Amino acid sequence: MSDDGWDERPKAQSHKAASALRELGRGANRRFGQNFLTQPAFIERIADLAEITPGAPTLEIGPGLGVLTEALLRRGAALQVVEIDRELAARLQERLPELPLLVADATTLDWAEVCPGEGWTSCANLPYNVATPILAALLDEGARFRRHVLMFQLEVAERLAAKPGDDAYGGLSLLCQAAADVRIVLELPPGAFHPPPKIWSAVVRLDPHPTPRTGGLPMEGFRRAVRAGFSQRRKTLLNALTATYGREQAGVALRATVGERRRAEELDHAEWEALAVALERP
Repeated sequence: MSDDGWDERPKAQSHKAASALRELGRGANRRFGQNFLTQPAFIERIADLAEITPGAPTLEIGPGLGVLTEALLRRGAALQVVEIDRELAARLQERLPELPLLVADATTLDWAEVCPGEGWTSCANLPYNVATPILAALLDEGARFRRHVLMFQLEVAERLAAKPGDDAYGGLSLLCQAAADVRIVLELPPGAFHPPPKIWSAVVRLDPHPTPRTGGLPMEGFRRAVRAGFSQRRKTLLNALTATYGREQAGVALRATVGERRRAEELDHAEWEALAVALERP
C-alpha cells in the first residue's frame, strides 16, 4: 500500500465486488447510480473522517455491498441504513440481521422520522445521480445532524466548497456554505470503485452552523435571492434579479448594498447576506 492510502491490489478488490454481484446474478444498477467503493484503505479513511464515537447515531444512505457499513459498525456507530435496492438490502440484512435497515428512496424520506432527535452523523457514498437533492434535504434538517461526510463527483464537490473567484463558485456553493462549513477532505480515483466511473470522486465534510448564515432570513428567502441572482450569470445582478423582484425593488436593494454593476459570482458570502436581506425585506 502506498503512503497516500491507495491499495496496490485494486483488481483483487474489484473482483470481490464483482463476485458478490454475480452471486446475486446481476451487475451494478445504473438507474440507482451504483459504483461500489472497493479499496479498504479509502473505506477506513472515510469512516475515520466521520469521527464516530461508540453509540453515536449515524446514518448511511446507499450502503450497497456494505463495506462502509461494516467500517462504521467497527467504530461503534449506532447505525441507521437506507437502501433503495431491494436485492442489496436483503443481502446486507442477511449478513447483518441486527442492523436497522430501511428499504426506501432517500429522496422521499422524512428525516425527522428516520433520524429522530439531534446529534446524528451522516456518512455515505451517495448515488451521484441524486446526491445534490439528498444533501439539500439533509442540510435543511439543521441541528438534527452534527456532521456530514459524503461522497460526490469531484466536480460537484468543488462546487460545494468553492469561494468567490473560483470557476466553480455559484449558487450551490453559497447555499451549502450558508448551512455548513464545507471542506473537501479526500479525493478518489475511478479505480477505487467497481465498476470504475469515468470521473474522479471526492469526500466532502460539512459541519452545520449553529444558525444558518442567511442574514437572519429564513433559508427559503435566502435561497430565493441567491437563485435569482445566479439565474443569468453573464448579466449584471440588476438584470438577473429583475425577473423575480422587479427592476425597481432590485435596483433599490443593490444601491443600498453592493451596487448595480456587480455580477453574482463577484459577491462574497457577507455581501450576499446583505443583498438577500435588502431584497426580501425592502
